[in-house]
Amino acid sequence: MADSPDKRGNRQTTGSHPARMALMGVLLVAAWLLWSGFFKPLLLVLGAISCALVLWAAHRMHLFDRDVFALGLTSRLFRFWGWLGREIVRSSLEVTRAVLSRKLAISPTVVEFDSRCEHPVDRAILGNSITLTPGTLTLSIDGQRFVVHALSEEGARDIMRGEMDRRVSELRDD
Repeated sequence: MADSPDKRGNRQTTGSHPARMALMGVLLVAAWLLWSGFFKPLLLVLGAISCALVLWAAHRMHLFDRDVFALGLTSRLFRFWGWLGREIVRSSLEVTRAVLSRKLAISPTVVEFDSRCEHPVDRAILGNSITLTPGTLTLSIDGQRFVVHALSEEGARDIMRGEMDRRVSELRDD
């Protein structure tokens, strides 16, 4: 059976449903262990229960039946993470400089733009990436229309240049 889009535009996959569920389980447990840093028996049991509940909810939502996680761990994704990390550091320094400046050189601005990202997962990644970058905040996403608050006009210009939008839209293999 070949891949075909469902009613929402997600590709139906021929991959093993239990294999995708097991992979997600391993990733959830690994992330929980890495980020919690607690290895006491009670906390390990609570972590396992929370991971199991997330897997159960994802199964009930049929997330393993279709390819909503179509990005995969490609070199494009790792390059994007590196670029986003640099943008976060650069923006952090700009915000720090603005806050510590005697004249508080900020000019809050709200901008709207239409994204080239068509897949809902891509739009979520773009909105979260904008919000993760200090000095910018995604206020709303309506279809492909984004409303973003920027701490400065320069931050607003960066958003309007569309570099982040372009990079997110190029992540998908489709």
